[in-house]
Amino acid sequence: MMKNPYLLLTPGPLSTTDSVREAMMRDWCTWDDEYNELVQKVRHRLVTLATKNPKQYTAILMQGSGTFSVESTIGTVLPKSDGKLLIATNGVYGNRIAQICNYLGIETLIAEANEQEPIALDTMEQLLQSQQDITHVMMVHCETTTGILNPIKEACQLAKQYNKITIVDAMSSFGGIPLDVSELQIDFLISSSNKCIQGVPGFGFVIAKQDELAKCKGHARSLSLDLYDQHETMEKHNGKWRFTSPTHVVRAFYQALVELEAEGGIQARYERYQQNQKLLVQGMKKLGFQALIKEEYQSPIITSFLYPEEAFSFAAFYQLLKDQGFVIYPGKVSRVATFRIGNIGDVHIHDIERLLTAINNTQAKGAVVR
Repeated sequence: MMKNPYLLLTPGPLSTTDSVREAMMRDWCTWDDEYNELVQKVRHRLVTLATKNPKQYTAILMQGSGTFSVESTIGTVLPKSDGKLLIATNGVYGNRIAQICNYLGIETLIAEANEQEPIALDTMEQLLQSQQDITHVMMVHCETTTGILNPIKEACQLAKQYNKITIVDAMSSFGGIPLDVSELQIDFLISSSNKCIQGVPGFGFVIAKQDELAKCKGHARSLSLDLYDQHETMEKHNGKWRFTSPTHVVRAFYQALVELEAEGGIQARYERYQQNQKLLVQGMKKLGFQALIKEEYQSPIITSFLYPEEAFSFAAFYQLLKDQGFVIYPGKVSRVATFRIGNIGDVHIHDIERLLTAINNTQAKGAVVR
């Protein structure tokens, strides 16, 4: 197989294994029993990864990027007549939830925190107390704007104190950070094929509490993004999607699930990501780069670094690293200049060591900091 010219150090799409890419080298028929049984295996594995109480939950796969599944969930779960969503946000992806609601005509309240701080639980509680007609609460687990990890346990506990339905965008954390949707009282969790499971882009998925999903019939504001009807079709027709599914991506994702299990499951992958991230921060500090987020809030998924105080060209820095076989991410923080480096995907300690050497090389050349 053709080898990749560089390592992706991003929050997804990410670098995958040769065997995951090789799994796409076959065509599949969406009506074929063999393919649909594969879909059912994927759905079952996802639920068992998500909780020790699998009978309470189900998995729905939805075509498109992760944002498609976020919009599908919001547009299906919120009732048309009286749905009102409280959004806890501290970054771009929380703000995107609000933007989706604006397009769909869903009433929202925003509990906004600084991008460098966790979501604001006190603001959430004030709104839950004063606005009793809130029906749902939603937040992002790992906000990849910065790499901050939000306290979803406390936020969901708070929502349930007020009897609200909980929705968690775990796009860049599910599969890479241990969690149990039942223990955390999450009713709907959303993620994507090209994140910590280490598949390729093409579909997202929702882990849904069955009794809450059953209440959503007729709520959808879109035909193609009707999460309830997608689930009904998959249940009644043994894994059949309503419309053309990304067959090659699904097959690659199944291979990625097999490889996650072979690695030792989510806990083992979490430990690898943590080791990558800690080594990265330590090495970058020695090279003069400071992490944006406090260590106690930092996820192992992606890290934001402040620009050095000296003159710094991210474009030059990016290209020099790409020439040495690494692709990183620009920053998304609104108030300060940052860039981001991810640790997820088929990335290991020796890769981080090679990256740090490459960054040191860019400084030695004097082409970036000057």
